[in-house]
Amino acid sequence: MAAQCSGLVRLTLPAIALSLRGTSSRWLCTATKQKNNGQNLEEDSSQNEQKIDSTATEKTLIEEVKLEEQLKETLEKYKRALADTENLRLRSQKLVEEAKLYGIQGICKDLLEVADILEKATESVPKDEIKEENPHLKNLYEGLVMTEVQIQKVFKKHDLLKLNPLGDKFDPYEHEALFHTPVEGKEPGTVALVNKVGYKLHGRTLRPALVDVVKEP
Repeated sequence: MAAQCSGLVRLTLPAIALSLRGTSSRWLCTATKQKNNGQNLEEDSSQNEQKIDSTATEKTLIEEVKLEEQLKETLEKYKRALADTENLRLRSQKLVEEAKLYGIQGICKDLLEVADILEKATESVPKDEIKEENPHLKNLYEGLVMTEVQIQKVFKKHDLLKLNPLGDKFDPYEHEALFHTPVEGKEPGTVALVNKVGYKLHGRTLRPALVDVVKEP
């Protein structure tokens, strides 16, 4: 009986060993496949993540470029607005200053006529008649002269200056030529005669002097 059991065991053990080796091989194959599948999944997942990261980076770069362009455009608009505002301020300031300086030119032109009349009145008085024996004429003449001097002081106070360019070079910005005549001994292009004096207000010609200009014979 013992011999039969021993023989049966010897016959059974190789079969179990073969079975175990087959099962172990299948387990190893399955484990290897699972490992390979896991690696493939990890690689696919890693590639997908890289693609997602790359796409996100590209979008971020595009958005940054757009923002930089918008910022640059906004800065340019801001600078132009500042420049326009500064130009407007300067123009307004200049207009205000000119209004202060030249706002009186209307009344100045009217007063010039008064000054012209006074000048003609003093020039029309015969100088040989101004004597102590003729006190009325003398007092009248002195009064006219004093009035003319005073009005010229007022003009000067407001920077209204007389232009009497006799002998000066003709300047079309300050003089108005009535005649061109040859005059012996005088340089052509100079003022030979002043028919009516001119005036300048703060450096700007308010009324040009009416003159005769020397021309070449």
